[in-house]
Amino acid sequence: MDDIRAWLRARGTETVEHPGGTLYAHLNRVQERLGALGHDRDVQVAGLTHAAYSTDGFDLALVDHTDRGPLQALIGDLAEDLVHRYGSCERSRTWKTLPETRQVWDRWTDTAVPLPDGLVTPFADLSVINELDVLEQDPAIAARYGGYFRDLFAAWAPLLSAPVQAEVRRVLA
Repeated sequence: MDDIRAWLRARGTETVEHPGGTLYAHLNRVQERLGALGHDRDVQVAGLTHAAYSTDGFDLALVDHTDRGPLQALIGDLAEDLVHRYGSCERSRTWKTLPETRQVWDRWTDTAVPLPDGLVTPFADLSVINELDVLEQDPAIAARYGGYFRDLFAAWAPLLSAPVQAEVRRVLA
């Protein structure tokens, strides 16, 4: 993953402020935590690069979401697909209905896109681990939004891997 970390550093992630320090530090924490919770390399790499196209909650793109080839070449097709879906997710229209619909509202195309069965848990786990990291790094955010995420992630329990469910309970207890 050294090549991916070098790519992130070349795009200035070490200088971008983020709860807990820098965007680079956050991305590494998400990747490491996904690995510690049993996810394979593709999901870990998606965690490491999850903000590459920007997100609904962090509007800084490291690369244009319409030019997917370079990131695919760097991290692989499966990881890039997960990163693209994560970046495209319009949270206000996706998160509350995700357990029922298993679809992501794409903020770039304004369409609902079904998640393939094999991506439902990785998508949900990545989303949760990202938010848990932010909550742990910034007590003010945790105080303001902890209850919201506790309720949301409880509703997502059927989508989450068992280790991520346990992590939610540990962090949001």
